[in-house]
Amino acid sequence: MIVDTALRRREAEGRPVRVGMVGAGFMGRGVANQILNSVPGMELVAVCNRRLEPARRAYDEAGAESPVLVETVQALEAAIASGTPAVTDDPSVVCGAEGVDVVLEITGSIDFAAGVVLDAIDHGKHVVVMNPELDGTLGPLLKTYADKAGVVYTTSDGDQPGVQGNLFRYVRGLGVTPLLMGNVKGLQDEYRNPTTQEEFARKWGQNPYMVTSFADGTKIAFEQATVANAFGLTVLERGMTGIEHKGHVDELTEHFDVDRLRELGGVVDYVVGSQPGPAVFCLGTHDDPKQRHYLNLYKLGEGPLYSFYQPYHLCHFETPSSLARAVLFDDPTMAPDGPPRVEVVATAKVPLSEGQTIDGLGGYLTYGQAETAEVTAAERLLPSGVAEGCVVTRDLPRDHVLTYDDVELPPGRLVDRLRAEMADRFGSQPVVR
Repeated sequence: MIVDTALRRREAEGRPVRVGMVGAGFMGRGVANQILNSVPGMELVAVCNRRLEPARRAYDEAGAESPVLVETVQALEAAIASGTPAVTDDPSVVCGAEGVDVVLEITGSIDFAAGVVLDAIDHGKHVVVMNPELDGTLGPLLKTYADKAGVVYTTSDGDQPGVQGNLFRYVRGLGVTPLLMGNVKGLQDEYRNPTTQEEFARKWGQNPYMVTSFADGTKIAFEQATVANAFGLTVLERGMTGIEHKGHVDELTEHFDVDRLRELGGVVDYVVGSQPGPAVFCLGTHDDPKQRHYLNLYKLGEGPLYSFYQPYHLCHFETPSSLARAVLFDDPTMAPDGPPRVEVVATAKVPLSEGQTIDGLGGYLTYGQAETAEVTAAERLLPSGVAEGCVVTRDLPRDHVLTYDDVELPPGRLVDRLRAEMADRFGSQPVVR
């Protein structure tokens, strides 16, 4: 609650937190509306999108003043000084402008987004990413760049990973040891595709590929990988257990072996169909019998596992909190801590043929599964964040987990250079140059 007081103080002082946003899709427009209409002490000074129309739409839908088009850093700085909102199709303009305190990266891309984040960090900007795909692919390396520059790199509150990060810190602050960080899904079907999800996407004004990535499990694999990499957790098995449980999340304390969770040092996982949905939850334990007595008195049960949960995550409504925490308190909502522990690996959704080019995340050809970084490296498994644009070099059956030996990488990509650099730095991924 300290954030709201700090923002109101900045509002009174006439020193708002100035946000530059890169990406103006469905979620980006929601963030724009929230900042412009509901967050005192914060201004959305610029929106960047590769197509300008969605950037303008973000301001228009929020009922804001019509933005000015800017093409240079100097033009954006002048617009900020005059209090005029701005749009651009060049992210380097947002990253380079002196009047921007924090950059929100919300494109859902990986190669493009990585360039934006590095540029922002290079210009001394704090960075909030609402992009678990990027963080799950390159987050540990991007965090080292941010640390070296003395800025915050963090995922966003509101997204399930950020909400889990808050919950982890809360539970740990009670003296309870978090042993399982979990996510509640309503549906899990690895073989969904943009055609099967088209109607749902149209109903909610969303991208069918993004909707598919939720349905086929790719999104939750990335989300839980980011949580694992922030808190040193792992997975119980490839793909996580993903048990179907129609009861309350509190009942999950009876479904997991506390000794196994302790042995592994804690895990990430998800369940399908549990209540309340779409909750995030934490199963933790306490070593002090006196405190276990109190927890039992407070209706959390006899242990050894205790359930904590938040029954909702409100996505863009909560993003401004992370923006403010980064700028005002140098506090990341959640960020990678050291080398990657969990990766997301590409798996054939259909039989693949030699010569096929792999489409994007949430597409027709692959789905992602969470796997340990150790196994990913040892078996040269192909990360989902690297798979798009790769050409299959031999016929592969459905559900085959792709390896680097199964594909030919496109030339000249930033993501491949950064993955190689991450391998050199942490020694945990196969080096593919």
